[in-house]
Amino acid sequence: MASPNGPHEGPVGVEQLGLDEGMVVQELGWDEDVDQELRDDVMDVIDAELIEDAVEAVDVVLLWLRDESDVADALVDALRDLSDSGYIWLLTPKIGRPGYVDPADINEGANTAGLALTSVVEVSTDWQARKVVRPRSSRR
Repeated sequence: MASPNGPHEGPVGVEQLGLDEGMVVQELGWDEDVDQELRDDVMDVIDAELIEDAVEAVDVVLLWLRDESDVADALVDALRDLSDSGYIWLLTPKIGRPGYVDPADINEGANTAGLALTSVVEVSTDWQARKVVRPRSSRR
């Protein structure tokens, strides 16, 4: 079945993120190199703008991260406005792209932050996304 948004790759990537209309999505780590088409697709799906400074708990955080960043610190910062049932999509450049983050560094950072990695999805030509959640055992 064809995507209602046309044949380009973006909607396929955004569908894998599990977003729904009305969700509050915070974006952290934006820079000139992010995938603008993916961002636009996310805003189309949630039917709202991405927010930077939250005034309420958010459902999802899109965290753009590159190799010069400390993974654990970035994930802890992303938790600040995240609802108890919310999750983080950690977006990193794919292998061979500028800013690539080694998966071992991502695993170590998630463990240090007390978080769990669940799935990895290809969301665009240059970016992949890892879903990061609070472990069930740590929820109170």
